[in-house]
Amino acid sequence: MEKAIKEIRKGNFVLIHDASDREDETDMVISAEKTKPDHVAQMRQDGGGLICVAIHPKIAENLDLPYISDIYKKASSDFEILNQAKADDIPYGERSSFSITVNHRKTFTGITDKDRALTIRELGKLSSRAYNGASVEDFGKNFRTPGHVPILRAAENLLDERRGHTEYSIALMEMAGVAPAAVVCEIMDAETKRAMNKEKVKKYSKKKNLVYLEGKEVLEGYEKWKRSKGETKWHVSG
Repeated sequence: MEKAIKEIRKGNFVLIHDASDREDETDMVISAEKTKPDHVAQMRQDGGGLICVAIHPKIAENLDLPYISDIYKKASSDFEILNQAKADDIPYGERSSFSITVNHRKTFTGITDKDRALTIRELGKLSSRAYNGASVEDFGKNFRTPGHVPILRAAENLLDERRGHTEYSIALMEMAGVAPAAVVCEIMDAETKRAMNKEKVKKYSKKKNLVYLEGKEVLEGYEKWKRSKGETKWHVSG
């Protein structure tokens, strides 16, 4: 866990496998505020899943960021297709973490590695401010929606409530003392057309010299950290 925290602080990837009885997937995880175009390219090429930004629940609350399912629910009275397509059958029985999708206002199409890295990095910087009460107007000045970067809202009580990659990644950011916004991307397998199994992921982690963690390791480390921590402060990187 100590090595994982150091890697996050340095702006490197950490790999997190949730659990065999949940999604049974491994995500590439990195600090949002430290994300560069090369990181986005690596997630595209080596991960292949959706590149999202997970944020701390307090940030979501301060920015009044809704769950996308709540937006669809309110709009379903006008659009019947949203009522018919509601997500009421998620196999692992949890509410989806998805909020809105965004592009930074300085991007062009928003999809290139450079554009997505800019959006992600600026979300990370805003997260430091928003944790302490940045305004909705501040968000609106910097981002537009829809966009190419999905935002994920971590559960209100983090790992006490939900044990998904969204919550594991935010717990890791908290322990590392960086802005509580993390980029997550699932690792897919081009051969099996499924999520890459953890044995293959472990080989990949050794090849790339990346830290691999099981979700339960993050949980244990986070519980220990909560018992011993003082006030946490985040610093916006340059």
